[in-house]
Amino acid sequence: QVQLVESGGGLVQAGDSLRLSCATSGRTSSRYIMGWFRQAPGKEREFVAAIYWNGGRTRYADSVKGRFTISRDGAKNTVYLQMNSLKPEDTAVYYCALDTRWTAIHTMEYEYDYWGQGTQVTVSS
Repeated sequence: QVQLVESGGGLVQAGDSLRLSCATSGRTSSRYIMGWFRQAPGKEREFVAAIYWNGGRTRYADSVKGRFTISRDGAKNTVYLQMNSLKPEDTAVYYCALDTRWTAIHTMEYEYDYWGQGTQVTVSS
């Protein structure tokens, strides 16, 4: 069973930076995609960013391009989301997810097989 555990959320001011981490454990295939999603109050969960298992390719939502960076540390089985220039509209619960189908980076939540419990990010104005 695959387990994903997020950390690094918190309360920050607009313009600040924050780095989220997602530690992966358990048995996974050798190839997969790791993604970050977020869900704001009253809204549906939305795609934020994703990365190939080997870091060879990334994809971002338009709303975070140029501000967020996804990366991974294979030795630590950890994926990171560096968030810079945070805005109040970035406030949400952030989830990491794993997609066992690695042929393309998917952006819909139903396409991901495993999920973490989420970490709250609050950006004050």
